[in-house]
Amino acid sequence: MNIPMPSIAPIGTIATPFKQKFAIPRQPNLAQAKGVIQFHASYANPQGFKGIEEFSHLWLLFHFHATAHRGWKPGVKAPRLGGNAKLGVFASRSTHRPNNIGLSVVKNGGIEVTDGMASLTVYGVDLLDGTPILDIKPYIRYADCLPDAQDKLDSYGTIPNRSVVFTHTAQRQCEKMQGQHPDLATLIRAVLSQDPRPAYRQSQDVDDKVYKVALYDADISWQVKNNTVYVLDITRIR
Repeated sequence: MNIPMPSIAPIGTIATPFKQKFAIPRQPNLAQAKGVIQFHASYANPQGFKGIEEFSHLWLLFHFHATAHRGWKPGVKAPRLGGNAKLGVFASRSTHRPNNIGLSVVKNGGIEVTDGMASLTVYGVDLLDGTPILDIKPYIRYADCLPDAQDKLDSYGTIPNRSVVFTHTAQRQCEKMQGQHPDLATLIRAVLSQDPRPAYRQSQDVDDKVYKVALYDADISWQVKNNTVYVLDITRIR
Protein backbone atom coordinates (compact mmCIF):
# COMPACT_ATOMS: atom_id res chain seq x y z
CA MET A 1 0.00 0.00 0.00
CA ASN A 2 1.46 3.33 -1.06
CA ILE A 3 0.88 6.05 1.52
CA PRO A 4 1.46 9.56 0.19
CA MET A 5 4.19 11.47 1.99
CA PRO A 6 2.98 14.54 3.87
CA SER A 7 4.18 17.91 2.72
CA ILE A 8 6.12 19.69 5.48
CA ALA A 9 6.61 23.43 5.25
CA PRO A 10 8.68 25.50 7.72
CA ILE A 11 6.75 27.65 10.18
CA GLY A 12 9.58 30.19 10.37
CA THR A 13 13.33 30.62 10.63
CA ILE A 14 15.67 31.18 13.54
CA ALA A 15 18.34 33.88 13.82
CA THR A 16 21.42 32.72 15.78
CA PRO A 17 25.04 33.87 16.26
CA PHE A 18 26.32 30.87 14.27
CA LYS A 19 27.08 31.94 10.71
CA GLN A 20 28.82 28.69 9.73
CA LYS A 21 28.57 25.03 10.69
CA PHE A 22 32.12 24.99 12.06
CA ALA A 23 32.20 25.55 15.84
CA ILE A 24 28.47 25.13 16.45
CA PRO A 25 28.19 23.24 19.76
CA ARG A 26 27.69 19.52 19.18
CA GLN A 27 24.55 19.48 21.29
CA PRO A 28 22.10 22.11 22.58
CA ASN A 29 22.73 23.94 25.86
CA LEU A 30 26.51 23.50 25.76
CA ALA A 31 26.63 27.25 25.15
CA GLN A 32 23.79 29.58 26.12
CA ALA A 33 23.58 31.09 22.66
CA LYS A 34 20.47 33.15 21.95
CA GLY A 35 18.11 32.45 19.08
CA VAL A 36 15.08 34.39 17.87
CA ILE A 37 12.44 32.59 15.80
CA GLN A 38 10.59 34.76 13.31
CA PHE A 39 7.42 33.03 12.16
CA HIS A 40 5.88 33.14 8.73
CA ALA A 41 2.67 35.17 8.70
CA SER A 42 0.41 32.10 8.72
CA TYR A 43 1.91 30.90 12.02
CA ALA A 44 2.67 34.17 13.83
CA ASN A 45 -0.79 34.50 15.42
CA PRO A 46 -0.19 35.01 19.19
CA GLN A 47 -3.10 32.66 19.94
CA GLY A 48 -0.95 29.78 18.73
CA PHE A 49 1.41 30.36 21.66
CA LYS A 50 -1.11 30.74 24.48
CA GLY A 51 0.23 28.89 27.54
CA ILE A 52 3.76 28.46 26.21
CA GLU A 53 5.07 30.61 29.08
CA GLU A 54 4.24 27.74 31.44
CA PHE A 55 7.10 25.66 30.02
CA SER A 56 10.73 26.44 30.85
CA HIS A 57 12.05 24.46 27.87
CA LEU A 58 10.89 23.64 24.37
CA TRP A 59 11.65 21.12 21.65
CA LEU A 60 12.57 22.57 18.27
CA LEU A 61 12.20 20.44 15.16
CA PHE A 62 14.16 21.90 12.28
CA HIS A 63 15.56 21.23 8.83
CA PHE A 64 19.28 20.66 8.22
CA HIS A 65 19.03 22.96 5.23
CA ALA A 66 22.75 23.57 4.75
CA THR A 67 23.62 19.89 4.32
CA ALA A 68 20.40 18.49 2.81
CA HIS A 69 21.87 18.53 -0.70
CA ARG A 70 24.48 15.95 0.34
CA GLY A 71 21.87 13.26 0.91
CA TRP A 72 21.96 10.68 3.68
CA LYS A 73 24.40 7.92 4.63
CA PRO A 74 23.71 4.67 6.51
CA GLY A 75 27.05 5.02 8.29
CA VAL A 76 28.34 8.35 9.59
CA LYS A 77 31.58 9.46 11.23
CA ALA A 78 31.14 10.16 14.92
CA PRO A 79 33.23 13.00 16.44
CA ARG A 80 33.10 11.40 19.87
CA LEU A 81 34.73 8.28 18.36
CA GLY A 82 37.70 10.26 17.09
CA GLY A 83 36.21 11.34 13.78
CA ASN A 84 37.04 8.21 11.75
CA ALA A 85 35.03 5.40 13.35
CA LYS A 86 31.44 5.14 12.19
CA LEU A 87 28.02 4.62 13.72
CA GLY A 88 24.72 3.89 12.03
CA VAL A 89 22.91 7.08 11.14
CA PHE A 90 19.99 6.06 13.36
CA ALA A 91 22.37 5.60 16.29
CA SER A 92 23.64 9.14 15.87
CA ARG A 93 22.51 12.75 15.63
CA SER A 94 24.29 13.30 12.35
CA THR A 95 23.02 15.95 9.95
CA HIS A 96 23.13 13.43 7.07
CA ARG A 97 19.69 11.93 7.60
CA PRO A 98 17.01 10.60 5.23
CA ASN A 99 14.62 13.49 5.93
CA ASN A 100 17.20 16.00 7.21
CA ILE A 101 15.21 16.65 10.40
CA GLY A 102 16.94 17.82 13.57
CA LEU A 103 15.72 17.99 17.15
CA SER A 104 17.00 20.27 19.94
CA VAL A 105 15.76 21.13 23.41
CA VAL A 106 16.19 24.82 24.28
CA LYS A 107 15.33 27.21 27.10
CA ASN A 108 12.16 29.23 26.58
CA GLY A 109 12.99 32.95 26.55
CA GLY A 110 9.43 34.12 25.91
CA ILE A 111 7.12 35.38 23.20
CA GLU A 112 7.20 38.96 21.96
CA VAL A 113 4.31 40.39 19.95
CA THR A 114 4.95 43.24 17.52
CA ASP A 115 2.16 44.56 15.30
CA GLY A 116 0.13 41.47 16.09
CA MET A 117 2.92 39.08 15.01
CA ALA A 118 4.61 36.75 17.50
CA SER A 119 8.31 35.93 17.71
CA LEU A 120 9.97 33.54 20.14
CA THR A 121 13.31 33.91 21.94
CA VAL A 122 15.17 30.77 23.01
CA TYR A 123 18.54 30.04 24.62
CA GLY A 124 21.05 27.21 24.34
CA VAL A 125 20.68 26.86 20.58
CA ASP A 126 22.94 24.73 18.40
CA LEU A 127 21.43 25.82 15.08
CA LEU A 128 22.91 27.59 12.09
CA ASP A 129 21.65 31.12 11.47
CA GLY A 130 18.64 31.00 9.15
CA THR A 131 17.68 27.40 9.93
CA PRO A 132 14.06 26.61 8.97
CA ILE A 133 11.93 25.66 11.98
CA LEU A 134 9.41 22.87 11.32
CA ASP A 135 7.61 22.66 14.66
CA ILE A 136 7.76 23.58 18.35
CA LYS A 137 6.63 21.38 21.22
CA PRO A 138 6.81 21.88 24.99
CA TYR A 139 9.43 19.93 26.92
CA ILE A 140 7.50 17.95 29.56
CA ARG A 141 9.70 16.95 32.44
CA TYR A 142 7.79 13.91 33.71
CA ALA A 143 7.75 12.34 30.26
CA ASP A 144 10.90 13.68 28.60
CA CYS A 145 13.37 13.41 31.49
CA LEU A 146 14.14 9.72 32.00
CA PRO A 147 16.56 9.15 34.90
CA ASP A 148 17.12 5.50 33.96
CA ALA A 149 18.10 6.26 30.35
CA GLN A 150 21.55 5.04 29.33
CA ASP A 151 24.08 5.81 26.63
CA LYS A 152 27.79 5.16 26.12
CA LEU A 153 28.85 8.56 24.82
CA ASP A 154 31.08 9.29 27.80
CA SER A 155 32.95 6.04 27.22
CA TYR A 156 33.54 7.05 23.59
CA GLY A 157 35.14 10.35 24.48
CA THR A 158 34.26 13.37 26.58
CA ILE A 159 33.69 16.82 25.13
CA PRO A 160 36.82 18.96 25.76
CA ASN A 161 36.69 21.74 28.32
CA ARG A 162 39.75 23.85 27.60
CA SER A 163 40.76 27.15 29.14
CA VAL A 164 40.22 30.13 26.85
CA VAL A 165 42.59 33.10 27.02
CA PHE A 166 42.13 36.39 25.15
CA THR A 167 45.24 38.22 23.98
CA HIS A 168 45.32 41.92 24.88
CA THR A 169 44.48 42.78 21.28
CA ALA A 170 41.51 40.41 21.16
CA GLN A 171 40.26 41.64 24.53
CA ARG A 172 40.18 45.24 23.35
CA GLN A 173 38.51 44.27 20.09
CA CYS A 174 35.87 42.27 21.93
CA GLU A 175 35.10 45.13 24.32
CA LYS A 176 34.47 47.44 21.36
CA MET A 177 31.89 45.01 19.95
CA GLN A 178 30.09 44.21 23.19
CA GLY A 179 27.89 47.29 22.96
CA GLN A 180 26.13 45.56 20.08
CA HIS A 181 26.66 41.99 21.30
CA PRO A 182 26.80 41.96 25.12
CA ASP A 183 27.21 38.18 25.26
CA LEU A 184 30.07 38.00 22.73
CA ALA A 185 32.90 37.26 25.18
CA THR A 186 30.82 34.67 27.04
CA LEU A 187 29.79 33.02 23.80
CA ILE A 188 33.36 32.89 22.48
CA ARG A 189 34.54 31.23 25.69
CA ALA A 190 31.69 28.69 25.68
CA VAL A 191 32.18 27.75 22.02
CA LEU A 192 35.98 27.58 21.96
CA SER A 193 36.34 25.80 25.32
CA GLN A 194 34.78 22.77 23.59
CA ASP A 195 37.65 22.79 21.06
CA PRO A 196 35.76 22.71 17.76
CA ARG A 197 38.80 21.49 15.82
CA PRO A 198 38.44 18.18 13.92
CA ALA A 199 38.50 15.27 16.34
CA TYR A 200 41.83 13.93 15.04
CA ARG A 201 43.52 17.24 15.93
CA GLN A 202 42.18 17.47 19.47
CA SER A 203 44.73 14.96 20.72
CA GLN A 204 47.72 16.72 19.13
CA ASP A 205 50.07 18.38 21.60
CA VAL A 206 51.31 20.84 18.99
CA ASP A 207 49.01 22.56 16.51
CA ASP A 208 50.36 25.71 14.90
CA LYS A 209 47.32 26.24 12.68
CA VAL A 210 45.28 29.40 13.24
CA TYR A 211 41.56 28.69 13.02
CA LYS A 212 38.71 31.09 12.37
CA VAL A 213 35.06 31.04 13.35
CA ALA A 214 32.26 33.52 12.65
CA LEU A 215 29.94 34.50 15.51
CA TYR A 216 27.39 37.26 14.90
CA ASP A 217 29.27 39.66 12.61
CA ALA A 218 32.64 38.92 14.19
CA ASP A 219 35.46 36.85 12.69
CA ILE A 220 37.43 35.25 15.52
CA SER A 221 40.98 33.93 14.99
CA TRP A 222 42.23 31.40 17.53
CA GLN A 223 44.89 28.81 18.18
CA VAL A 224 45.45 25.93 20.60
CA LYS A 225 48.72 25.70 22.49
CA ASN A 226 49.45 23.47 25.49
CA ASN A 227 45.77 22.51 25.71
CA THR A 228 44.73 26.16 26.02
CA VAL A 229 42.73 28.09 23.43
CA TYR A 230 44.15 31.52 22.68
CA VAL A 231 41.87 34.09 21.04
CA LEU A 232 44.22 36.05 18.80
CA ASP A 233 42.13 38.52 16.88
CA ILE A 234 38.49 39.63 16.53
CA THR A 235 37.48 41.63 13.49
CA ARG A 236 34.11 42.78 12.25
CA ILE A 237 32.87 41.02 9.11
CA ARG A 238 32.16 43.59 6.43
